[in-house]
Amino acid sequence: MTWRERERLLYLGSTFSLLPALTIVPAFASLVFQPSIPHATLWAFVLFPLLIVAEFFGVYKLVQSCVARPFTLLTMLSFGAFFVLLVIAVYTGVFLAALADRM
Repeated sequence: MTWRERERLLYLGSTFSLLPALTIVPAFASLVFQPSIPHATLWAFVLFPLLIVAEFFGVYKLVQSCVARPFTLLTMLSFGAFFVLLVIAVYTGVFLAALADRM
């Protein structure tokens, strides 16, 4: 795999894995817990499967970028994106638990 291909995988993977992970808590809070817009249930049924598909696509691309040899700067950046994704997943779980406790 060339450097250009791994770079493209890193860019696609980090974008498609981190952005849905960051938007899941506000979307869940505004569409499910306190629906403040008209047709919030419909928006939730459309938005959440799209976020899940984008998340899986992004993680798949990051994995492809991580496991390619040799270990280079792009591999380190991919592992860094995974670490950020792990932190986002942890705080998402904490916030969703706090929101569920409030209800």
